This record gives sequence, C-alpha cells and structure tokens, in this order.
Amino acid sequence: MSAKSGQKTVAAAGTAEALGSGQVHGALMVKALGGNTDKVYIGNDGAGDVASTNGMELSAGDVVVFDNVANLSELIIDSAVNGEGVAWLIL
Repeated sequence: MSAKSGQKTVAAAGTAEALGSGQVHGALMVKALGGNTDKVYIGNDGAGDVASTNGMELSAGDVVVFDNVANLSELIIDSAVNGEGVAWLIL
C-alpha cells in the first residue's frame, strides 16, 4: 500500500525539489509546516521548477487543495529558508 501522507522539506533554499514520487490519482491537500519561519512555494512551471516568482506562496499553516493530481512528482516545492517545507495528505 502506498503512503497516504507525508512531509517534504527543502534542504537548500532556492533549490526546488519534487514533493515526492508516489501515485495520487485524485485530490491532494498540502499544508505549510507550522514551524516554518518564512514562505514555501509550490507549483510547477512546466519545466519541473518553482520559485517565488511563479509558485503558490504558502505561509506557516496555509493549506491548498489540488483537485486532480496523478503523481506527487508533478508538484515542486521550494522554500525561502533551508529545511522548511510542507505536509501532504491524499484525500
């Protein structure tokens, strides 16, 4: 059985990373970790990247729901501070 939830942190701020690699095939909720001290960004610019200039900005505790995601790797995250990130939950 595949994981239904998880967390992803960005090791080096400014270096975008895939949210994960597992299949979703449905709705996905993403929440910025409560301990984050600055913004995280989520999205995909079409070239497998995201940044403050083209991603959805999330502050600590902010939540976004994506209606139809095939794979966690479709979503890319980046952060303004090393080690900050998001939690995710397949709905």
